[in-house]
Amino acid sequence: MELGRLQYLQALVTEFQATESAEAKEQVLANLANFAYDPRNYEHLRQLQVLDLFLDVLSERSDTLVEFAIGGLCNLCLDKTNKDYILEANGVEPIINCLSSANEETVMSAVTTLMYLTTPQSRQQTTALPVVECMLRFSLSANRRLSNLATVFLEDYCTPLQVEEARNLSKHTAVGIPLPRD
Repeated sequence: MELGRLQYLQALVTEFQATESAEAKEQVLANLANFAYDPRNYEHLRQLQVLDLFLDVLSERSDTLVEFAIGGLCNLCLDKTNKDYILEANGVEPIINCLSSANEETVMSAVTTLMYLTTPQSRQQTTALPVVECMLRFSLSANRRLSNLATVFLEDYCTPLQVEEARNLSKHTAVGIPLPRD
């Protein structure tokens, strides 16, 4: 069964890379993101370099592809090996860039992924001032899911000093990361 699983995932990766159809790419990436939810697939997905695939797709223009890629990373980063890989591959910055998406699911997955990626070593990056400032704005959103998640981020991953510093900075700037559409 394990070999069949690897072959199936390999076929998905090959199809994603070979197809010209945007719709087929979306469907394949959605499947890969779903398979990323199962820890039995982690080793195969690493072997097939799906983490790199997801990270690369974060810079695509397609909101749907980005949504599935960040969802896949969110699923994969619960595993310590995958988390370490994403951090070493400089994956935090493209994940932070997903916070500015107009797609609610992309933003929710990006916030959750940043939470999962926060370690004593990565905390400085995952809770950088612009991120904390963004979470403060998200915490004021009318979208309850987003405001609750951002509040948890601020309370559990940021120091009171970081939150205060971001609050003071936000008072002096009008530009920022827009809230996603509902």
